[in-house]
Amino acid sequence: MLINHPLLGPRDASEFTYLGDASLLNRPDWQGENAVEAFHDYLYLRDNPAGLHRELWFHEQGDRSWLVVTRNTLTHEITEVVLASEVAKNTKRFEGDAQ
Repeated sequence: MLINHPLLGPRDASEFTYLGDASLLNRPDWQGENAVEAFHDYLYLRDNPAGLHRELWFHEQGDRSWLVVTRNTLTHEITEVVLASEVAKNTKRFEGDAQ
């Protein structure tokens, strides 16, 4: 499987380490009203989707960047690859950093 790295171009998947669901970038507010329940769900209740899924991949054998890869779990077709730092900047948690 090839991952089209946004900075380096196509790279073999063996250069990367799969690190799970990219929705984990949206960590719950630890001071929120239902923080205990929210963190329980965040840590233990995971989806196992059939179809498009956003995943975190770490370029361990390259530039050591974090990527958010959108991949079809049935066909392994990759439809989008974005630097995780760009995804984080666009989340509400980091609104002050995004321009």
